[in-house]
Amino acid sequence: MLAALGNVLSIVLAIGLGYALAKRGWFKGESAAVIPRLVVGVALPAYMVSTLLGGYDAAKLVALLPGLLLPAVTLVATYGIGRALAALLRMSPGRRGTFSSMFALSNAIFVGLPVNLVLFGDKSLPYVLLYYMANTTLFWTIGVYGIARDGAAVRHEARPPFFTRGSLRRIFSPPLVAFLAAIALILVGIKLPGFIMDFCRILGSMTTPLSMLFVGIVLSGVAWKTIRLDRDILLVFAGRFLVAPGLLLLIAVPSPLPLLMKEVLFVQAAMPAMTQTPILAARYGADAEFAGLGTALTTVLSLVTIPLCKVVAGAVL
Repeated sequence: MLAALGNVLSIVLAIGLGYALAKRGWFKGESAAVIPRLVVGVALPAYMVSTLLGGYDAAKLVALLPGLLLPAVTLVATYGIGRALAALLRMSPGRRGTFSSMFALSNAIFVGLPVNLVLFGDKSLPYVLLYYMANTTLFWTIGVYGIARDGAAVRHEARPPFFTRGSLRRIFSPPLVAFLAAIALILVGIKLPGFIMDFCRILGSMTTPLSMLFVGIVLSGVAWKTIRLDRDILLVFAGRFLVAPGLLLLIAVPSPLPLLMKEVLFVQAAMPAMTQTPILAARYGADAEFAGLGTALTTVLSLVTIPLCKVVAGAVL
């Protein structure tokens, strides 16, 4: 437990630095948006290329494929539970899809990636990306569709189309494209020149610190004095920190998957809600305040649950 707390302390300090700098006015207007763009568009793709091409061959990649089924099944099942709860409890039509998204889908990159790198090291990256692939695909299809339906319900409009060209573009984001490109290079046996690998390694080293700074910036914008915990928010907590990781454990424990893969996927399942959720809720006219509150509070709570996840994973898996 003490070792897990020590690992998380560096994360807390980095988030705290981002929070403090934001409060001092370092990130105003568009300047705050530069950090996630750097992480998603530059640092993370470079990190994937340098790590995968630097330590994996075709045999290792093939061994990863069975692990993709575990997060996919867990995410779909958890989302289904969220939708059922929203209907059963007669939640506001303007937040049902938003609730289901936060209930089931986790922040696999801005929080999940750096947390796993701190807890398990670079060898955890492929397993982080397995969860990311399933998580981001579900979010930009079913998740976004649910949020768009919330907005349509608020405006008393017809349901929006399920699939759009924009959703396909967002699924194939720069990190996922880099991941697939690196896999293709490994499978055909192509190695990049040393200077390119060094370049990718330098850029990739920005991923963890920038991600943690961004989380601190997000938290700095929360109006903590106005927070009210209602039933729906508490259920979001249950989904993020109990239902999703609990379901994954039920499936993972009897499976023959590698221990490290199970541990990483378990930690990923218990990460906070995705930071894009309130942005999309505002865009589609859904309950953006509810989405922002759920995202912020699950991020704060994750600082407490992360070391607990490490302990649980070590005891159960």
